[in-house]
Amino acid sequence: MKPRIAIPVPTSLNLDYNTRSWAAYAAAVTASGGEPVKIDLDLSPAEVLKIARTCQGICLPGSPADIDPIRYGADLDPATNPADPARESVDFLLLEDAAKHAKPVLGICFGVQSLNVWRGGSLVQDLTPMPVNHSAGAKVAIAHTALIAENTLLASILDPAEAPAEDGFLRLPVNTSHHQSVSAPGDGLRIVARCPDDGVVEAVENDPTWRNPGADRPQFLLGIQWHPERSYDISATSRSLFNHLVSEASKITAPEPK
Repeated sequence: MKPRIAIPVPTSLNLDYNTRSWAAYAAAVTASGGEPVKIDLDLSPAEVLKIARTCQGICLPGSPADIDPIRYGADLDPATNPADPARESVDFLLLEDAAKHAKPVLGICFGVQSLNVWRGGSLVQDLTPMPVNHSAGAKVAIAHTALIAENTLLASILDPAEAPAEDGFLRLPVNTSHHQSVSAPGDGLRIVARCPDDGVVEAVENDPTWRNPGADRPQFLLGIQWHPERSYDISATSRSLFNHLVSEASKITAPEPK
């Protein structure tokens, strides 16, 4: 069977966004050999976990919402978008299940922010004004570059032709569509990429020495601030990110869906 990848519906607040957004993540997972599994946000926690147990991997997509800053002990910034408690709840349930069974996780845009907060990290609530327009949007194919640390999981996934070495880092051109970012990384996470123009965090991953409590093996856990699902057809690195998620998921045993 193809590895089943759980993908939450992006938001309970904007159905039009869901229609055009979720399909892009599902298409990328499918093209990489996985089976996308939609997780609706109106399910009960028990229903979410029941589906999660039949999946071998997790892809946390973007969203127009922002994480409720109360979750990381911050006051609400006026620029912060309305929170989506239903999405936050589903993300955290999926992350708990993934941690328990060492399932691979790829967090994208809102997904990396959700992952970081779940691990106890914090966020920058608004990046404007900045020298880089991080909210450029889907119509801008390359908004800026990200400097990725060598000898990291993320660096091993990049296509060398797209990310040449420069002064000890790999420089990858990326799209961008966000106004928040990781601030302090969560427990067991390390910052592995930044925007060179303003220092904004572009990716975090599991520290190689980190082990989830009770886990018998390391977990593939990567969060990126850009949108590889939008550039899947034109970027070997984008394809490699989803390929790696599906490949890692194929190593996980999950029960047959009922």
